[in-house]
Amino acid sequence: MNVVIIPARWGSTRFPGKPLYVIAGKPLLQRVWERCSRANKIDATIIATDDMRIAEAAFDWGAEVALTSSEHQSGTDRIAEVVRHARDFSLVINVQGDEPLINPRLLNRLVSTLQQNRNIEIITAAHPFQNATEAKSPHQVKVVTDLSGEALYFSRSLIPYPRDRKWPLRALRHQGVYGFRRQTLLRLVKWKPAPLERAESLEQLRALENGVRVHVLVTKQGSPGVDTPEDAAALEQIIAGAERRGFPR
Repeated sequence: MNVVIIPARWGSTRFPGKPLYVIAGKPLLQRVWERCSRANKIDATIIATDDMRIAEAAFDWGAEVALTSSEHQSGTDRIAEVVRHARDFSLVINVQGDEPLINPRLLNRLVSTLQQNRNIEIITAAHPFQNATEAKSPHQVKVVTDLSGEALYFSRSLIPYPRDRKWPLRALRHQGVYGFRRQTLLRLVKWKPAPLERAESLEQLRALENGVRVHVLVTKQGSPGVDTPEDAAALEQIIAGAERRGFPR
């Protein structure tokens, strides 16, 4: 069974209550859930939370909800609790709750790649930055890969550093989505947070520091995430513009 699990928590240093922040008439988390539910290779889309405000709102719009412990330090730990109690979940896609324009076709590609390549244990996605300002922001996570598409490092700093401005290599923005094989996910959360993970506050570094490769699917473009209220305001303009052109929300 292929599932999407969206971890959601109320507390956020930069944006408290972000999951239920209304953007163009719908809560942010509902937008994420609706987009994920359109992926035809996904059998179920579940919201994992420890907050009853989020759970009750999600029930109202028809989502399947898993109530989890409030002790989790990361979204990966939260989804692992759900997976641990569901033995039929074989491929697990972790979509961050701040990706309201996540492309359902991307989720299908992640599942297909895992199904076709048994040697891939974890998969994620990235796309080129569109401007230098975004690439320099510590709120935007960067990733560099080897020639076969395996992640070498994730960072909040600009990597690779463009020492030679003529060099055409473009920085890649990491998108908040991961695909796991069940056993890899459950093995990953047994390890303690590693030094690089703690330094960057990036949980995906735990896999790299423990020798687990992360395959990066590079796409032409991605979808904007919402880290701050300013991001939410910008996204509202994008959605409003799309609606004026006749695209569905």
